[in-house]
Amino acid sequence: MRSTKIVTSFLTFNDKFLILKRSDKVKTMKNLWSGVSGMIENNESPLTRAKIEIFEEVGILENQIKLIRSAEEIRVDSPQYKNHEWEIFPFLFETASSTVILNWENSDFKWVYAEELNGYETVPSLQKVLFNLL
Repeated sequence: MRSTKIVTSFLTFNDKFLILKRSDKVKTMKNLWSGVSGMIENNESPLTRAKIEIFEEVGILENQIKLIRSAEEIRVDSPQYKNHEWEIFPFLFETASSTVILNWENSDFKWVYAEELNGYETVPSLQKVLFNLL
């Protein structure tokens, strides 16, 4: 089975969590809600990639976030590709600002309470990823 390593980060502000709606311009999981996610490139650490993705996707600098928790990687079967799985490295960061500047990868964002997540059409296992961090 082929595997792709990705990070998924949640940002928290005033007890709410940031979710992003993936745009129709991305390759996978178009128009589904997710955390801040991206593929781990080369031999970089998952934490390094998480911080890069947060800056690229929502415009929040490393000095504006604080790592609260990370969790063990979660393996999820890919619904789009046969014999493929995602290895998800989850992170939870706190931010002091709710200001978000989206790049092209996402078309919308919302700050939601954890229990509201099931009301959104999300990427596979997003709730599981979040609850492993709480």
